Amino acid sequence: MKRKAVFPGSFDPFTLGHASIVQKAIPLFDEIIIAVGKNSTKQSTFSLDQRIDWIEEVYAGSSQIRVEAFAGLTVDFCLLNECNIILRGLRNPNDFQYESAIAHMNSALKPSIETVFLLCDPSYSAINSSIVREIFKNGGDVSQFIPDKMTIK
Repeated sequence: MKRKAVFPGSFDPFTLGHASIVQKAIPLFDEIIIAVGKNSTKQSTFSLDQRIDWIEEVYAGSSQIRVEAFAGLTVDFCLLNECNIILRGLRNPNDFQYESAIAHMNSALKPSIETVFLLCDPSYSAINSSIVREIFKNGGDVSQFIPDKMTIK
């Protein structure tokens, strides 16, 4: 049986912290689906198509990584893709509190789906998409916070 994980997020934009989690997950899973979702509580800065294109550029040539759009519940997306692992990244204790609550809710909805937490590289622990968006919106250079293959304009 193939070891498959879904790494869901809005990825608005995809950062070096996100890439760090994917890099750590590659040896653990046969396939990682980076599921770019539409978060009903957030107004996206970058279009869904642009976010997908950026991530596909970063992982071009990797047969282990697939990038897909999704809407709705992550657990439903997992079932649709025959996957029983949700991959989530943690930067700090606040992330753990937030992510563990979501993991418990997902488990209550679909007990067969497990959440696996990975710590991002410590050098990226201060990077988050919200801050990167603010820097971008105010004309700052975000290149040091995103993968080299991405260009945000």
